[in-house]
Formats: sequence, C-alpha cells, structure tokens
Amino acid sequence: MIRINLLPQKRAAATQEGGQLWLVAAVLLIAIQGVALFTFHSFKQQQLDAKELRNRELQKQIDESVSRVRTHQEVKDQLATLRAREDAIAKLQSARSGPTGILLELARILTPGRGPSVDPDTLNQLRRSNPLAVYNPSWDARRLWLARFVEEQRSVRLEGVARDGEDVSELAKRLNLSSYYHDVKLLPAKKELDSSTRLEVVRFQLEAKVKY
Repeated sequence: MIRINLLPQKRAAATQEGGQLWLVAAVLLIAIQGVALFTFHSFKQQQLDAKELRNRELQKQIDESVSRVRTHQEVKDQLATLRAREDAIAKLQSARSGPTGILLELARILTPGRGPSVDPDTLNQLRRSNPLAVYNPSWDARRLWLARFVEEQRSVRLEGVARDGEDVSELAKRLNLSSYYHDVKLLPAKKELDSSTRLEVVRFQLEAKVKY
C-alpha cells in the first residue's frame, strides 16, 4: 500500500490564496482612499472657488465705494458752484424786476439812441393807430437832467430841468410806453433862467406808478 501526504500542499495553496486576497484588499483600500481624497479635494476646491468669487465681488464693491468717496468732494464742489450760479441768476432777475429794475429802465430811457422797454408788436400797432403816442427815437436825452428821484410804495416822483416843454413831454411819453412805468402824470412846471448857462429852462415835476 502506498500513502501520499497532501497536507503540505493544501497549506501552501491556502497560504497563496490568502496572500492574493490581502493584495486585492490592499488595492481596493488604496482605490477607496484615492476616491475619497479626490472627492474631498474637489469639495474643498469648490469651496475655495466660491470664496474667491465672493472675495472678487466684495473687492469690486469696495473699489466702487472708494471711487464714489474719491469723487464725493468733487461732486460737492460742482453742486456748490451750480447753487452759486443759480443764486446769482436769481439776484439778477430780482434786480431786473425790482427797484433796481426801474432805475435801469430810467437809465435806458435817458440814454441817447435808446428807448423804453416795450413790446415791438404793441409799438407797431400804436404807431399805426396813433403815431403821436410813439416816442421819438432821435430825441437827444441830454436836453434833460434829473435832479431828484424818490420811490415809495411803488410810486415815484421825478424832478429835474429840461430845455423846453417838448423835452418833458418826450420823457413822459417814454415812461408811459415803458413796461416798468404807468399812470404818468405831469405836474405844473415853470420856466426859469439857469444861473450857470444863462439859458431859459423848464423846471418840471413828474409822478408815476412802477411795476415790479
């Protein structure tokens, strides 16, 4: 009878199979760790990208705020300049329509070659209907001198000296046509001899209402 001992071979096979299982398990573990590391890295990268995006947005907002603050003083200066211009224009408009306006109008009336402020259409219509009511553009305003001008409660009183009565009438006519004066009244005048020129002159007084 022949006997064969197979026990050592079975042990060797079992040992070899166990070693293969361990290797497979090690490879699987490494693979699982790799996947886990990749997943973790991807998650952290997404978080980093989101933070960088948020940081860029915040930096943009900061830059815009800094830019607005930088130009704030410039904008304030521009607004102050505009307000100053508006105030100056308002003062000019007030001067044109207030007490200063009636004095400026009187200066225009007494300036050679000038005349009263009157609507051109109204003047043309008056020229057609009553030519004698229109002022004389060739009148020499230097033939008349004002000595006194008083304004109170929108009523004015003028006193002065003229070469003759026609000059006084021309002044009254111009004041009546003006947009600033109305209800012009000539008060009694008198002739006298000027002490310096020795010429006969007319000393006159005039009252009128003013608009402003």
